[in-house]
Amino acid sequence: MTWAQILSEWPLVEADLHEVYGLDLGVPGLLRARSWRWLRVRILGLLSAESRLARVLTPSPDAPTTRGTTTRR
Repeated sequence: MTWAQILSEWPLVEADLHEVYGLDLGVPGLLRARSWRWLRVRILGLLSAESRLARVLTPSPDAPTTRGTTTRR
């Protein structure tokens, strides 16, 4: 997984940061007052928490997959 993949899901990241950590990124100056490391640790934490981001980027092994399947006619 890359940062590009994570950042492409920014609406989920923002919602999860609010739900899991109580961080409202709409508060003026919140991100300017914190370091990149601070934000990185919390975003990576979302991947190991029950979160929207984790469900999208790390689907469960039981989830159906379409990769490599063929359609019968």
